[in-house]
Amino acid sequence: MLRICLLSPKGPLYRHRGGIFRKSLRYSPLTLPTLAALIPPDIEHELTIFDEGIEDIPLDIEADIIGITVITGTANRSYKLAREFRSRGKTVVLGGPHVTLIPEDAQPHADAIVTGYAEDTWPQLLRDFQAGCLRARYEQAADLSLAGRPTARRDLINASRYANTHVFEATRGCVHRCEFCVVPSAWGRKPYQKPVGEVIDEIRATGARRAIFIDLNLIADRKYAMELFEALIPLNLKWAGLSTSLLARDDELLDLCSRSGCAALLVGFESITHSGLKGIQKGFNSPELYAEWMKKFHSAGIAINGTFVFGIDDHTQDVFEETAEFVIDAGIDLPRFAILTPFPGTPLFKRLEAENRISSKNWELYDGQHVVFEPAHMTAETLQAGNMRAWQKVYSYRSIARRMRSTPVSKLLYLGANMGYRFYAHRLDRFYTCDWHLMTGPASDRSRQAV
Repeated sequence: MLRICLLSPKGPLYRHRGGIFRKSLRYSPLTLPTLAALIPPDIEHELTIFDEGIEDIPLDIEADIIGITVITGTANRSYKLAREFRSRGKTVVLGGPHVTLIPEDAQPHADAIVTGYAEDTWPQLLRDFQAGCLRARYEQAADLSLAGRPTARRDLINASRYANTHVFEATRGCVHRCEFCVVPSAWGRKPYQKPVGEVIDEIRATGARRAIFIDLNLIADRKYAMELFEALIPLNLKWAGLSTSLLARDDELLDLCSRSGCAALLVGFESITHSGLKGIQKGFNSPELYAEWMKKFHSAGIAINGTFVFGIDDHTQDVFEETAEFVIDAGIDLPRFAILTPFPGTPLFKRLEAENRISSKNWELYDGQHVVFEPAHMTAETLQAGNMRAWQKVYSYRSIARRMRSTPVSKLLYLGANMGYRFYAHRLDRFYTCDWHLMTGPASDRSRQAV
């Protein structure tokens, strides 16, 4: 009997002990249930899973092999756990975005690492382990397909600890090459797609009425998106997902998206200047059209979680106030700000390192809210403080009220989400400090690092 344990460590912000995100803002990750489903049926095994976003990870785990999924912000925590488990004689395997981006960083901390998507390599790794011939590295198969795969083991999820466990994935990857994004660097720009029929069957099997798609760009392939949206209509589903702003340029696709049940989308606007967008290779965004696009999304009944990045090379100290004012005037339902983060392996990291501008390689700080590089036109302290001011401005009571005038969602839902983010926005200085995890203990995986 092979004893397998799968772990999803969390950084200080997301660890469950006193973490700022309560149940109302958390959905269940797919990584561990998907890995669980990929265990070959002929391998007799006992399986345990731990998501540190909702529970402690015990150190006395009774397991023969422990798999840990790693994003950059959790790398330090993951390495610490790996070291502890290996000292207790356990075999430790590391995988995930950070391992794929920078395998040489992860390799010394594990008995084996998995790079890329694990649909084929994880089953092979388990067979090799049973046979006593575990290799040091397993790399994604060149002919990877998402078709015909087992569905995630949602029966292993403690549904009472999450706001929504009806989380699905139709596609992976993104065709764009934004400088800061981990996706093209880790997995390339080739899109991977599940057959639409399989996606629909999986949704039907769960009985979901409200769902979340974690696809990083659901409209990357227009033909596929049209087919998926058409197939969703009969389900009478309300769903949220991620898209680029290009959806607002395509009236036919936007209409079909709306009719399919889309109620909310995360859209990366990133910057309100053309020069800023060009600098991070996201020139397909058009700042002068953002307000018009917001009206189109709202007319379609879709609320927008709009994301913006501070610290792009053309940004000066004026960017914080100007962006916050724009967000309020445009009526973005749930705005979110991040500090530009040069994740290892990305073109941004390579450029800033070549310019000798990387100021820290403490991976725990790579969470989108710490400054880990030298900005071009301001100090790191100015960038950190400006980001905080923007958060607080858009989540003041007055700003929440102004933005609420145009929201297409119920006022109760809007206020609930905004008050949750207000709590976060006014405590950045408490939660985003290097030693916060010493005072208290803190969900997604791939999507949190990529977006």
